Amino acid sequence: MDARPWWRTAVIYEIYVRSFADSNGDGIGDLGGLRERLPYLRDLGVDAIWLTPFYRSPMVDGGYDVADYRAVDPRVGTLQDFDAMLHTAHALGIRVIIDIVPNHSSSQHPWFVAALQAGPGSPARDRYIFRPSAPDGGPPNDWESVFGGSAWTQVDDGEWYLHLFDAAQPDFNWNNDEVRAEFESILRFWLDRGVDGFRVDVAHGLVKAPGLPSVGHSAQIGLLGRAELPYFDQDGVHEIYRSWRKILDSYPGQRIAVAEAWASTPERLARYIAPDELHQAFNFDFLDAEWSPHALRAVIDNSLAAAGLVGAPTTWVLSNHDKQRHVTRLGSLARARAAALLMLALPGSAYLYQGEELGLAEVLDLPDGVREDPVWFRSGGKELGRDGCRVPLPWSGSAPPFGFTTSEHTWLPMPASWAGLTVADQSADPESTLSLYRAALAIRRTAFTGGLTWLDSPPQVLAFARDDGSRCVVNFGPEPYPVDSQPRLTSGPLRDGALPADTAAWW
Repeated sequence: MDARPWWRTAVIYEIYVRSFADSNGDGIGDLGGLRERLPYLRDLGVDAIWLTPFYRSPMVDGGYDVADYRAVDPRVGTLQDFDAMLHTAHALGIRVIIDIVPNHSSSQHPWFVAALQAGPGSPARDRYIFRPSAPDGGPPNDWESVFGGSAWTQVDDGEWYLHLFDAAQPDFNWNNDEVRAEFESILRFWLDRGVDGFRVDVAHGLVKAPGLPSVGHSAQIGLLGRAELPYFDQDGVHEIYRSWRKILDSYPGQRIAVAEAWASTPERLARYIAPDELHQAFNFDFLDAEWSPHALRAVIDNSLAAAGLVGAPTTWVLSNHDKQRHVTRLGSLARARAAALLMLALPGSAYLYQGEELGLAEVLDLPDGVREDPVWFRSGGKELGRDGCRVPLPWSGSAPPFGFTTSEHTWLPMPASWAGLTVADQSADPESTLSLYRAALAIRRTAFTGGLTWLDSPPQVLAFARDDGSRCVVNFGPEPYPVDSQPRLTSGPLRDGALPADTAAWW
């Protein structure tokens, strides 16, 4: 029997719940729809699913503004629906990871409502980060929201509260023992129900530098940016995750936590996955790498080395609910397919984002009136935000809503150009992107094991072998690359015995 922990080599599929499948005809994805479509994920070949927040929420930021961490939002179901979905997933051999959002709550959370009512200096306010005005009467410091604008909002009594994201998402004060105890209780609530782990949202943001020092006028950041900032990647977060690891380890079945953490270096990121902290951290360097053999090899080498320092597996990801879909970002479907084979051949764990197995591109032409992302609003419409990667999935049929719902309308409109990209159409096509993913995941279960060794190749080609003898070759072009034998799987057809540009192959 294979004694390796399941999560060290797992393929985990991210589900943006509102956009996966709708079971009640209101145009919004829900837990019932997810449960009905779980056999599709079993057949795809994933080991686990990760659910974006389904908690009770005003939905200012797509559910990442949580009003009740122990309740399901009525728009996506009930706690009983969650339990039924979890039971079905486990019966199908699929583990379930859920989002936990510890950096901030909704401004409609009972604790924040109580903080506003209690006034300055109260214990209720100490659960969040309230401060008086600066000497000039303005915000306490120069911190800016990741979504744009000031990170401070003033309340009626003159104090200001911190929100690193939207004003509807006040930051918790993690120096407060009550906050720490509450989240340990929340973890146990869901672990007791049987979840297999947590994805920790903004894992690098919980602890702020003492005294809340100013950033300075020269520091600018984008969405979840990488600069060294007094409110990200502070050393104090590691004490929190050591306490969480003890809780996870106290439950049977290898429960895990994966950090959404941004750090200035791979070495600092590796601290989150020390043996006594979290199990995995997302590898955003790989996601952000340009499409070039030099850039990708450097990221792969650095990632493997950093994770190796703490004995942890590396994770690989190409798309998620916060990033432009990689078909669009990389510039073509051919590159996206090749990138998928590259990623799935690497040592460690891989994360897929719903719809990437269909080759879906970013929807860039959503009408302004349907957009919901606070990035869009806080930037005054200058930044499109993330709605374009959150459009509901096409399941069947030749026109919207493509089997996603029985309603005529979906919460974000689906492009008519997705005709032919549905699950039903692609399932019948052996050359489709869905068929490629299914074949790759099936092969990956028994191949591509052990360490990685780079093979000699021309400058525009990446080639490596794994300890079991499996090989992956990616041609970044522009000239075809001759191969000496028939590959087991390719991201596109060979031409005259050669691997074309932007094509990957497995042996």
